[in-house]
Amino acid sequence: MPVIATRWLRPMRGGSQTHLIQASDGHHYVVKLTNNPQGLRTLINEWVAQRILTHLRIPCPEVEVVSIEGEFIEANPKLGILRGQSLTPAVAGWHFGSRFPGDPGMIAVYDVLPDIQLLTCRNLHHFAAVLAFDKWTGNADSRQCVFYRAKLAEVLPNEDLYPAPEAMMRGLVASMIDHGYCFNGIYWDFPDAPGYGLFYRAEVHRKVRGWTDFEPWIERIRSFPESVFDKALHEIPRAWLDAAERDELVALFEKLLRRRSKVPDLIEAVKDRYPERFPNWR
Repeated sequence: MPVIATRWLRPMRGGSQTHLIQASDGHHYVVKLTNNPQGLRTLINEWVAQRILTHLRIPCPEVEVVSIEGEFIEANPKLGILRGQSLTPAVAGWHFGSRFPGDPGMIAVYDVLPDIQLLTCRNLHHFAAVLAFDKWTGNADSRQCVFYRAKLAEVLPNEDLYPAPEAMMRGLVASMIDHGYCFNGIYWDFPDAPGYGLFYRAEVHRKVRGWTDFEPWIERIRSFPESVFDKALHEIPRAWLDAAERDELVALFEKLLRRRSKVPDLIEAVKDRYPERFPNWR
């Protein structure tokens, strides 16, 4: 069952014109509306991408279906999509919600950091992981993430790279967000351009020294189970997906499974085209 929108806080930046909303479970969500300018398929992409990332053990927000009722829309006239000089109200129904990492009044969340802070991020190795994911899923956008302070154990509950004392220490962590342009957005195909999916700061790959830094995630992609796709398909609200598009989505999943072995070649193409992004790869 979806969570119910209870309090509108503010619009967020970005082309999809998301809104920060508190829901009935007490959590806050960055909500992408069904009538967003980038299309309804971007909600499906977000949902499927989160399920893939979670299985690969790459940090990303929890997601929920957020129900926005007509009365809530009437009470919050800024909740909508700006087209030119006019605001189109949100549509009552079920929308996509990406969980905000805490109370927005209490936690500082950044999408831009100076170099000196960026290099203190405690899970920079996950940028290699998410590059493998972005190449596999044909993310046609640049890599998006947010940074905030938390315990590693809170954002990486299944991570086994850290001893327990270190996992319980607070520090700057990265969480991967905004996956509406996976599968090439509304087109559901794979353009495979080397520049797609790259984070705008090369510093995140400074510690990459070779294939060993990618291998854990390449192996998880190689052995990725079809059951994850089956579960995601049954979770997607019917209002987001008609019968014909459901068949298209199943076909997309089949293509993804066939692409698993292609990921090393796609990463190699990035390295060859942008060697400056991997200054220590030997």
